[in-house]
Amino acid sequence: MQQALNFRDQVFINFRHYPFNDQSAHGYRWIDLKRFELLSPSCDDTLLLDALIKHDQFRDDYAGGGVDPLGIRHGPYWLSNITTDAYEPADETTANDVLRSWASQYGGLPKQLEEVLNHDVNALIQAATSRYRLKGLGRSAFHDWGGVHTEFHELIVVDRASRNLTLIIAADD
Repeated sequence: MQQALNFRDQVFINFRHYPFNDQSAHGYRWIDLKRFELLSPSCDDTLLLDALIKHDQFRDDYAGGGVDPLGIRHGPYWLSNITTDAYEPADETTANDVLRSWASQYGGLPKQLEEVLNHDVNALIQAATSRYRLKGLGRSAFHDWGGVHTEFHELIVVDRASRNLTLIIAADD
């Protein structure tokens, strides 16, 4: 099979860049979007998930190290613990609830941040033809320093109409 995904770009939304009433309410949180073009839009979702897991851009510890093409970590997990079976389908409401609950855990969000999240994240979730959520893999799946994030949420949204797949990571420092 030909390559299924082409990395397009990355958008990083750092909550610290927005004016919270309480200066510490940003909670060192951020959302990272990695956007890919579907090169084989006829691929089924399992093949797309597998292609994403095998992609160099997936080899990111999300703790400042960035992408390591030879890396063995993904977020807090050993890469070897992440397979297509580690994902479960999520409907639009579930996907939005996960992110909304996480984002507002310390209270309301600044209006500017709400607007960015609506434009850059919620619109992707709404337009998606399918959505997946990384299941809780448990501490036994953590890599050697995998507990660095207080929370780590991962969604994958596929929009076949626009030929896009987006990896959404919501976490904290």
